[in-house]
Amino acid sequence: MSWLEIKDVIFTILHIGVTLFNLFGWLWYRLRRLHLVSVVLTLASWLILGIFYGLGYCFLTDWHWEVKRKLGETDLPASFVKYYLDILFQADIPANVVDAITVTGLVIAVVMTVVRNRDLFRRNSGH
Repeated sequence: MSWLEIKDVIFTILHIGVTLFNLFGWLWYRLRRLHLVSVVLTLASWLILGIFYGLGYCFLTDWHWEVKRKLGETDLPASFVKYYLDILFQADIPANVVDAITVTGLVIAVVMTVVRNRDLFRRNSGH
């Protein structure tokens, strides 16, 4: 296995891990602060870096796709989620459908991480 293929596997595992953690990391009380950080970083990439690179920009996908292009892959979608859902379901799922699912998942994750971390968002009541 070449170094590029190893990097592709590492990026795949990392990307799936971050995606699943963003969706479900709020479930574990001990991970709630880390989940908040992860969701905030994801939102920052999508929205702040998105100003410069396009809304929904993910630096991890950008780095991963650079490796895939060097491995000879072409016609990569803008979305990591679309790429792997297409593989999983052996279909060309419309990008707008995948984007809607992805945004919905992140919105739910944001709501849940705010709920789980509500003590950070309350004013100090003096107790």
